[in-house]
Amino acid sequence: MSQFQDYNLNPAILRAIDELGFKEPMPIQRETLPVLLSQRTDMVGLAQTGTGKTAAFGLPLLNNIDASQRCVQALVLCPTRELCVQITKDLKNFSKYIPEILVVPVYGGASIENQFKDLAKKPQIIVATPGRLEDMIRRNKVDFSNVRTIVLDEADEMLDMGFQEDVDAILEYMPEEKNIHLFSATMPVEVEKILNHYMTDPVRISIGQKNSGTANVRHIHYLIKANDRYLALKRFIDYTPSIYGIVFCRTKLETQEVADNLIHDGYNAASLHGDLSQAQRDLVMNHFRQRYLQILVATDVAARGIDVSDLTHIINYNLPDETAVYIHRSGRTGRADKTGVCLSLIHSREKHKIKAIEKQLGQTIERAMVPSAKQVCEKQLFNHIDRLEKVDIMREDIADYLPIVFRKLGWLSPEELITRVVALNFNRFLDYYKDAKDLNFDDTKPEKPKKSKSEKKDYDDSGLQRLFFSKGKKDRIKPNNIIGKINDVTGTKDIRIGRIDMMENFSFVDVDERQAQFIVDCFADDRKNTEGIRVEITTSDPKPKKKKEKKQFDDDRPERKNRDKFGDRSYKAEGKRESRRDSKKDSRKDSRKDRKDSGRRGRNRSR
Repeated sequence: MSQFQDYNLNPAILRAIDELGFKEPMPIQRETLPVLLSQRTDMVGLAQTGTGKTAAFGLPLLNNIDASQRCVQALVLCPTRELCVQITKDLKNFSKYIPEILVVPVYGGASIENQFKDLAKKPQIIVATPGRLEDMIRRNKVDFSNVRTIVLDEADEMLDMGFQEDVDAILEYMPEEKNIHLFSATMPVEVEKILNHYMTDPVRISIGQKNSGTANVRHIHYLIKANDRYLALKRFIDYTPSIYGIVFCRTKLETQEVADNLIHDGYNAASLHGDLSQAQRDLVMNHFRQRYLQILVATDVAARGIDVSDLTHIINYNLPDETAVYIHRSGRTGRADKTGVCLSLIHSREKHKIKAIEKQLGQTIERAMVPSAKQVCEKQLFNHIDRLEKVDIMREDIADYLPIVFRKLGWLSPEELITRVVALNFNRFLDYYKDAKDLNFDDTKPEKPKKSKSEKKDYDDSGLQRLFFSKGKKDRIKPNNIIGKINDVTGTKDIRIGRIDMMENFSFVDVDERQAQFIVDCFADDRKNTEGIRVEITTSDPKPKKKKEKKQFDDDRPERKNRDKFGDRSYKAEGKRESRRDSKKDSRKDSRKDRKDSGRRGRNRSR
């Protein structure tokens, strides 16, 4: 097994990483270090999040820096400010004993004036997010003429977040003689385009299969009803008292709602999403890293770049639409040769997604059963007893109080005392799970037969109010999209929604008349309605569409009677033709008579 001392690294760097506890290189580091330390070349490194990519590109980067030159020699681009700060911290730790090397982070959400001052010190390495760096370039605040190495870290996430144009503009601004080191967990088409356009004969290093998950993670899923999702989440957390993980949700509103419910129910949880300020994000992440929080409820965008070690669980509150997102989520646990669990809460209509993800992962996502109430209570009881047995006792601090405690509890037998201690913290679980139902969805039952059209009930518009929505077919939305917008903006899924009529430029939606004004008020709030959809109450009442009545034809029509044996409809009955000619003649006679009469009346007036 190779050691870091086997590579041609600066002794000062070796001293620093030894103090950090780095003993043996990880797989991506073993493959990358010999290449980047021995030659100047473009390189593509494909490995999962949390496999040691920062050291894989960071150690050679620092080793090749000329500390005597005060100019920008290397640039590291990453998708989020959290990852930007983390990479900067790691590079500073690696170069702890090379004080001449200056590393500066450049990212949005921080004071741009302070960053101007940092850049004026002429650092050798800049770690930046694309948006803020492009702003610096436009302001002419940084000189990249001496850049020789560019690192694109988490390239797939960076492009997925919409930074394609920014990355292109930055790379075009760089000198022609440069090397690009691209690191990514997956290899989508957009990353391949950068590889083909900006890189020359890159060395390709892949740890694991392309676009696959890490082998240290166990993948499981619960099959539940959609409205039991939160109950299943709570039950799993109760069944896993030592959980330290992230719960991923789809939207900011759902993220905040789940976090608020968990906090209300007594769990150490917090939310992380785009509506939080930078100061709030930093506070939440500090609490989570220090384990003041057990559970972080986050959106994919907000959680990108989060580097937290020792996560035990990743929970997909909703399955993502793209397999690559699932791979990124699950890659946040099972790092550094440790194991982790990725749990997905799915309902019966999402089962087909599991097969697609399994195919991409190259692993089986096994179905697990939601723990029963009895199993949860047993797990909590054993956890409580274990904590009681291993508690640290500061005898000197409590010695003065023990005589009073002994006098107070001396009348209790040991069995009774233990029973009361256990019940003190355990009663709430017994009360909560006393009548708890089974949350597992039974997919073995045959589906109910669909009702025929004749059996379907007529549309009931009683108690509904019609709303106007300023989105229509031209906006490429469907009725289910409108329902989703109402749920997201109002923050509830309990609103009764009736018929939805889609027009070209707008739509009409029938909703419960008691909640109509509430919906209008929610959409009037710009913080909730980020897309600016205009919603108004219409004056017309919602009316069901009338079914078209089929015309009844008698079997004795002339057309039917006079068809030839081949069914030729071109044949017309003679009687019908004659009647049409007679009617035309009568109309012509009547028109001539009217003209004569009008002429006579005109002459009489002139006389």
